[in-house]
Amino acid sequence: MGELLVEFVCTSNDTRHGKSALYAGPFPSGAPGIFIDQAARIAGQAIFAGAVGDDAFGRVIAERLAADGVLPDLIAVEPLPTGTAHVAYNTDGSRDFVFNIAHSAAARLPPPERIIATFRARGVTLLHISGSALGDPAMRAAIVKVAEGGDWAVSIDPNIRPELIHDDAYLPTVRRLIANAAYVLPSDADADILWPGEAFATFATTLIAEGARAVALKRGARGAIATDGKTTADLPGHNVAVADPTGAGDCFCATFVAHHHTGAPLASALAQANAAGALAVQSLGPMEGNSTRETIAAFLTP
Repeated sequence: MGELLVEFVCTSNDTRHGKSALYAGPFPSGAPGIFIDQAARIAGQAIFAGAVGDDAFGRVIAERLAADGVLPDLIAVEPLPTGTAHVAYNTDGSRDFVFNIAHSAAARLPPPERIIATFRARGVTLLHISGSALGDPAMRAAIVKVAEGGDWAVSIDPNIRPELIHDDAYLPTVRRLIANAAYVLPSDADADILWPGEAFATFATTLIAEGARAVALKRGARGAIATDGKTTADLPGHNVAVADPTGAGDCFCATFVAHHHTGAPLASALAQANAAGALAVQSLGPMEGNSTRETIAAFLTP
């Protein structure tokens, strides 16, 4: 559950949105939306709770998710503009985002009680949360209520976006959700904020001792490392041409969780997720590089 957006990608580097430039889009997006689309492709069964506007952008998102097998039961259509994200890339590898979530349909989640009831009726066994959905106080409260209101496992990608942090309750909520999560899936940047100065082995061991089933650290082009407390797998990145890195982490998370949650060994789940991330960056648009079991298998075949 979380925000659904369309994304526009600046076609010129180093503008920081402060110069006139051409933008490509609209691309279906929103970190939780990218995750659920990839999860549906990999696991075959997925449902999303969120909202789009009653406009062309909303239809772009709804049609993509439906085509890839995401159940539409909890995707509301609101009389508001669909949420948007604009991203501009810089030659130093950084990104600048401009979001419209709080004043759009993206912030209008269905009532938590309805989400919980529908998730139970649909047999949901795992709920994924992205930190990008926790900046808005109303969304944050609803997400916590759903996360703690059922018997599903929780996976969390901290996905800390400074542009979306609007109050002091944000990071404590991320930490609260992490403390009760089965899967904790930070990036290097997230880890630097949440566990400054700690090595992966240190904070992952603590999280496993507190009840996590697996912890995976996304390291971008340097690959990924994961542990379940018994096995640790460490994989380098794949050497691929990068067209658009946005969404790669969400594809990684969805692929890792979908495999491990359904019984795949840790090393296998990590290899599949690492490949999904590499496939994702090769296409312009945050959801355009989403993959399937078949495309991942082909990518990993020598």
